[in-house]
Amino acid sequence: PAAAAAAAPKSIPLRSTCKLQPLQVAINPNLPLHERPVVALTVAILTNTIIDLNITSDHMSRHTALGLQDGGAVVGDMAMARYLARRSGKMDILGGASPDAQAAVDAWVDYAKSLYALDESQRIRAVSMTLENALQKSTYLVGCTVTMADIAVFGALGFPSEGSTLHKTLGQAAAFDTARRWISMMAASSAVREATQICVSIAGNVEASFDGEDALEPLAEGMNYLEGATSGRVVTRFPPEPSGYLHIGHAKAVLLNDYYARRYKGRLIVRFDDTNPSKEKEEFQQAIVEDLGKLGVKPDVITFTSDYFETIRGYAEYLIQHGLAFMDDTPQEQMKEERMKRQNSKHRDQAADECMNLFKTMCKGGEEGAKWCLRAKIDMQSVNGTMRDPVLFRSNDTPHHRSGSKFKAYPTYDLACPIVDSIEGVTHALRTTEYNDRDEQYQWIQSALGLRRVRIHAFARMNFMNTELSKRKLAWFVDNGYVTGWDDPRFPTVRGVVRRGMNILALRNFMYSQGASRRIVNMEMNKFWAENKKEIDKTAKRFMAIDKEQHVKLVITNAPEEKDNALLSSDCHPKNPSLGKRVVRIAKEVLLESVDAEGIEIGEEIVLIRWGVVKITKVDGDLEGTFNPDGDVRAAKKKLSWIANVSNTTPCVLTEFDNLLTKEKMEEGDNYQDHINPNTLASSQVIGDPALKTLQEHDIIQLERRGYYRVDRPYVNNDKPICLYMVPDGRTKSMGGLASKLGKK
Repeated sequence: PAAAAAAAPKSIPLRSTCKLQPLQVAINPNLPLHERPVVALTVAILTNTIIDLNITSDHMSRHTALGLQDGGAVVGDMAMARYLARRSGKMDILGGASPDAQAAVDAWVDYAKSLYALDESQRIRAVSMTLENALQKSTYLVGCTVTMADIAVFGALGFPSEGSTLHKTLGQAAAFDTARRWISMMAASSAVREATQICVSIAGNVEASFDGEDALEPLAEGMNYLEGATSGRVVTRFPPEPSGYLHIGHAKAVLLNDYYARRYKGRLIVRFDDTNPSKEKEEFQQAIVEDLGKLGVKPDVITFTSDYFETIRGYAEYLIQHGLAFMDDTPQEQMKEERMKRQNSKHRDQAADECMNLFKTMCKGGEEGAKWCLRAKIDMQSVNGTMRDPVLFRSNDTPHHRSGSKFKAYPTYDLACPIVDSIEGVTHALRTTEYNDRDEQYQWIQSALGLRRVRIHAFARMNFMNTELSKRKLAWFVDNGYVTGWDDPRFPTVRGVVRRGMNILALRNFMYSQGASRRIVNMEMNKFWAENKKEIDKTAKRFMAIDKEQHVKLVITNAPEEKDNALLSSDCHPKNPSLGKRVVRIAKEVLLESVDAEGIEIGEEIVLIRWGVVKITKVDGDLEGTFNPDGDVRAAKKKLSWIANVSNTTPCVLTEFDNLLTKEKMEEGDNYQDHINPNTLASSQVIGDPALKTLQEHDIIQLERRGYYRVDRPYVNNDKPICLYMVPDGRTKSMGGLASKLGKK
């Protein structure tokens, strides 16, 4: 070892000046794994400080480096690991308080560094022989837990945590059972695997594969990897507030959380953030559970922030006892002004005993308690406004829909969320980019309370043109009768778009395609409906219908009489034979759309879709013609929808919808009530195919040359006809040229 240490390269300084930001780690994805900072990152994970690091890919970086506060940098994996361990204050990983244990760790680290002068096979043999003697009566190299000694020596083996490298290393250590046991133990460590995953997937185009795990599914188009995520060790959460119905903005959040939980074979927690009893109702809670079902999301567990109120209160008292919070009775507007001007509250230097007494007074309720709130003592001079002593607890005498009048004060979301995320084992908190400023506050709370840190994965919220997503504003539409309810097909709620014909798989794919983006965009709804059309078209059975008022008769002189009950067989879907066939009524007298009959001339051959060619012999009054079984379907210019004029046709009501707002994007200062669309709904009656009577609620079909429709109410009788809601297809023109009632030509 001494000779190897002497031969080791000494050209890399332990500290240098570079352009890295403080706590930024630059990793060159072109370097082999053992030359990336796997030891340092494992130490950061074990000391609960990995969240503090800004880990970036840098193809130009020659060496692994970590930025320091003074503008310098620590270079080299081992040096970075020592720095991170000391910075965390958790010295157990360096041997703890015992000088003897610290010296033992240092000796093992020096030994590991000396091995890099050897080739791989020599290193593996040297380590195996050493471990065989050192670990006869112990599990770890120093003490009773993993230290930097273990991590450094594992690094000297090439950090064989991935399945292929692990098997190779174990094969070369075949003669050393104790070493093989230790190597397998280290490779199975969750911290080692997480560090490996970060280093391997740093460029975002590949991920690590570990022994004993099934291969993960390829990423859905548009999605990216979760930093440090490994199979079976991912927990995500969706925390809706039970103060309204889920809308399509929420749908993106819950679908992304569900996707990552399922892909990484982890768990999805749905946690109701019920911290504001003034807004919350049992009705909304139940509706959210139902909407999750509509989205095909099955959480592994449903929890409530209210179940942790006592625990959160205990953490609030911890902040008070440690001088990290104070009670404040500053009026709300004055507090807002002081925070803008970065002025301290007059109560900021409050004694802990006084603060605790006032906190208890607030929690008891009443007139005196209502004056006070608890604020964090962070940094009133911070450029980040959310760090200027935010409110953590406030009084509220409104009975809670679950706990009744037990509590008189409640934690804010900003306090409750980081606490409960950590307690419930969340590994990755997916938050929209609008929370970016609050992320620093989130991390401060977890650090101040000594909680396990949670990674934040940011994504952009989604806005849609001509659409309002504010729950308060949507409630106004409901309360003022502009819509029939929260499930109105014109509404952007989950139940609204489902009722309009949204396909869940299409919605998932659309949200996944936007998943990796962190740029907030105003999306045209037509883009979503165009994706939806691709999915529903695969299984939408084809039928025909003719306008009840605007139609003409065509008499086909050589066709069967109605009494003959003549039928022909037709594919339910011309491109999907798996949907089977259906029968179509044919008869001497058929109905055509009036607009289709315009311009038809004697001698012209037209095509009746699914039937065949008819040669026109008369155009005055009702049309007449003869069926030509040998006619050329391709040669005819007009291919028309039609219905046999028989007694068992199906009466149908078709309904189409438009945007509730006329303005594409609301600007600051706009009043949405000034831009309400007065024409958002139109209905028409049509005569439909007899087979439409067989359809069930939620079926999606295509009326040929009209468009796609969802069955909102099945056929009951002629007085209660089938009701079909038009499903947008993303086009600006209707299919087949038939005009819509809302101006879509």
